Amino acid sequence: MNRASPSGFRARLELLGAAFLSGLEQAGAFLLLLVSIARRLGILVTRPRLVAAQVHFLGNYSLAIILVSGLFVGLVLGLQGYYTLRRYGSEEALGLVVALSLVRELGPVVTALLFAGRAGTALTAEIGLMKAGEQLSAMEAMAVDPVTRVLAPRLLGGLIAVPVLATLFSAVGVLGGWLVGVGLIGVDQGAFWSQMSGGVAVYEDILNGLVKALVFGLLVTQIALYFGYSARPTPDGVSRATTATVVVGSLAVLGFDFILTALMFSGF
Repeated sequence: MNRASPSGFRARLELLGAAFLSGLEQAGAFLLLLVSIARRLGILVTRPRLVAAQVHFLGNYSLAIILVSGLFVGLVLGLQGYYTLRRYGSEEALGLVVALSLVRELGPVVTALLFAGRAGTALTAEIGLMKAGEQLSAMEAMAVDPVTRVLAPRLLGGLIAVPVLATLFSAVGVLGGWLVGVGLIGVDQGAFWSQMSGGVAVYEDILNGLVKALVFGLLVTQIALYFGYSARPTPDGVSRATTATVVVGSLAVLGFDFILTALMFSGF
């Protein structure tokens, strides 16, 4: 019977410990950068045009894919929801099912995932290329704080853009559900809208969905900025940072979605 040698076990244990310490180091650097940016968010008052430019840039970068995706998600929800509700004779509740699915869950989550893949990667590549081109170092040489001038406006832009995009995603998704349910299948239009307006609560559903979108916007934007700011100043380093933004950002959104859903809707 073969047994692992003590030296082999020790080597694996050392690798595991090194990976754990590396993860802690990256988490600490992430939080320190977030605190550093948070201390400079006064730029929203002193330089609002910088923030407005980032909201416009990030919003436009993701707007088309958000609207198209929202429409198709709404179409699928309307179709699947109708065939599910028809088993129980509750087709009139189709509007409520579509709206709750979008406002509570799919709107914030899918928007954040698409934002990470589209605008998040653009942010990481932009910051990484600025670092590779020594533009950030040049700012420091001219007594310009790159965190204040570059990172803070982009974080605020993501915080504002993601909730707006999530709202548009949900609105277009509801329109897609209406097109399928009322226009294609023939669900009563009055029942569709009345069930929706009577069952969707402003605080429990809409506001909680916006809070989710705000948290996801903070997570995805900060992750994109962190990987871009800490990327190695080489083409390979920027490429790896861009890939890490999508992977880590998507996992963070899904993980925090479970936590927020448990806190908001499960009564924990």
